[in-house]
Amino acid sequence: MKEILTVIADALQEGENDIVEAKTLEALSNGLTPFEVLHNGLLHGMNIMGEKWKNEEVYMPEVLIAAQAMHAGMNVLKPYLIEAGVEPIGKVVLGTVKGDLHDIGKNLVSMMFVGAGMEVIDLGVDVHEDTFIEAIKEHKPQILAMSALLTTTMSEMRIVIESLATAGVREQVKVMVGGAPVTENFAQRIGADAYAFDAAVAADVARQMMTA
Repeated sequence: MKEILTVIADALQEGENDIVEAKTLEALSNGLTPFEVLHNGLLHGMNIMGEKWKNEEVYMPEVLIAAQAMHAGMNVLKPYLIEAGVEPIGKVVLGTVKGDLHDIGKNLVSMMFVGAGMEVIDLGVDVHEDTFIEAIKEHKPQILAMSALLTTTMSEMRIVIESLATAGVREQVKVMVGGAPVTENFAQRIGADAYAFDAAVAADVARQMMTA
């Protein structure tokens, strides 16, 4: 049965959605638990891609294709995980800040979060600070992750953090920021808890914060 998990992990890295879906279902039909398929098949494959990306062995298009295959497998696996009572390691509210319509980086981060075993509430792009606050109150995530791809929208991150404090929910979440113009120094200045320069690092940092 270990062989089928290897096939799932390898097919995911190649972006072979049909094989990932079929082998995920086959693994479940042959008695493997949803937890085993998730962690030793799908997540294992996505973690390998994350490491390859950090080491510049693959590029963003390849990671996006693998992430889509991860979603294909998760669509098959999700009902079984719910039935088995397998809980995600944590919950993240994610969005691109107000005035910014870029979503490729955010989408990749979302897929990497899912690949790391987290539940993601993706608010999309051009997200107003009030929408972030409402999502935190409703979903009670451990992490709020914000993206900005324009220098002109970076300041919105500070506005969101200040608004969280005003609304009395700042202490409920860790705030992570990222995006092309964002730096660690900027993250510290605006009072964010964490900064990640790419999606793979974001997933690692989020996982560390959730398991700390």
